[in-house]
Amino acid sequence: MTLIKSISGIRGTIGGKVGDNLTPLDAVKFASAYGTWLKNYSGKDKLTVVVGRDARISGPMIHNLVVNTLIGLGIDVIDLGLSTTPTVEVAVPLEKADGGIILTASHNPKQWNALKLLNEKGEFLNGIEGEKILAIAEAEAFDFSDVDSLGEITENDAYMDIHIDEVLNLPLVDVEAVKAAKFKVVVDGVNSSGGIIIPKLLELMGVEVVKLYCEPNGHFPHNPEPLKEHLTDISELVVKEKADLGVVVDPDVDRLAFICEDGEMFGEEYTLVACADYVLSKTPGNTVSNMSSSRALRDVTNRHNGSYEASAVGEVNVVDLMKKNNAIIGGEGNGGIIYPESHYGRDSLVGVALFLTHLANKKMTVSALRASYPEYYMSKNKIELTPQIDVDAILVAMTEKYKNEDITTIDGVKIDFANEWVHLRKSNTEPIIRIYTEAPSQAQADTLALRIIDEIKAVAGI
Repeated sequence: MTLIKSISGIRGTIGGKVGDNLTPLDAVKFASAYGTWLKNYSGKDKLTVVVGRDARISGPMIHNLVVNTLIGLGIDVIDLGLSTTPTVEVAVPLEKADGGIILTASHNPKQWNALKLLNEKGEFLNGIEGEKILAIAEAEAFDFSDVDSLGEITENDAYMDIHIDEVLNLPLVDVEAVKAAKFKVVVDGVNSSGGIIIPKLLELMGVEVVKLYCEPNGHFPHNPEPLKEHLTDISELVVKEKADLGVVVDPDVDRLAFICEDGEMFGEEYTLVACADYVLSKTPGNTVSNMSSSRALRDVTNRHNGSYEASAVGEVNVVDLMKKNNAIIGGEGNGGIIYPESHYGRDSLVGVALFLTHLANKKMTVSALRASYPEYYMSKNKIELTPQIDVDAILVAMTEKYKNEDITTIDGVKIDFANEWVHLRKSNTEPIIRIYTEAPSQAQADTLALRIIDEIKAVAGI
């Protein structure tokens, strides 16, 4: 497995050879590069970095390596310990820190881990900043501190509670309305930090919580990506418990999916759609999502007389366009909610609180709420990359084949047909080509995906 270095951070599988996987030496190398870059970027003599991790089995090992590397650079560390990605993002500006590192491979299986890097705003670094860090790592241009200038560690395990309080205090979160609704919710925390923070948030909102896989031991009971095929257990338990809905998060709690009361998926693409519908109904404005997200957000935004625009895939790209367009809510169709009233980062806590407030106000079932939105269906597929596959050549060939259609090439190739679309791109987080399609029916989306996959294989000779 090749170590993946991208806009989404430094990511790889644990073990193996240095430079091929995320080994201890690689963790130290890239933490050193980040700390060195941060010194140059900030221009300050004394820096502070916030560090937190998800519950992966490799978490404590990588955590200790990264924290002590920063200490060796003379950087002070505020150690949140077990945490979530949005919690670290919230903590950085509250602590007036100079940056942050989240140790998580997000939705990847347990053998993966990663360093996600933040700036002083608690936001992900952009591509140019990431390239500078990679160059420092490649050159091993590190200068460590002497014994009298080592950094210090301050442990602070209060930030998940602080994060919860921040969410509950958002003006559009109506705790009393949710309490009055007397919801019963099943939570699948995939045995990571979401199993702690999501039930605690819900209980403070007066929700009866049924816990499923909420022990933060890092042994993921199913593939942690919150897709329908991985969520049969919670779908069955929601029906068995006669719950109002199910809540599913990924290991670092920045992706959010809901299960309807009948055990059917609400659809992770519609997590953002529902939250945006509620926010736009109270505070009209603009929205942004990435190019692989559903057209439903565009439709709902237009219904509220707002303006919608799509960015390249990647949270930093969504955030940049949100700031440019003064969007009041945005995110990614994979269940990522970005609500600037809180912070510029995907946050499942914000999504849960806004969704439950919306549901309480609507006084309808989750399945009825889902039925109130435009009907689109997606097919998400991938092709594993091998040395003989030339991704750039494939994208060029597909662009030429469909040159008479509406083509966008800011991120891979997106082909917009009248009633459906396909987006082809190389993943930032896995060695794969992603093929996403959307159409008015599942059969149409699947058929389009199969046709495109066949065409790609023909071009690639596989």
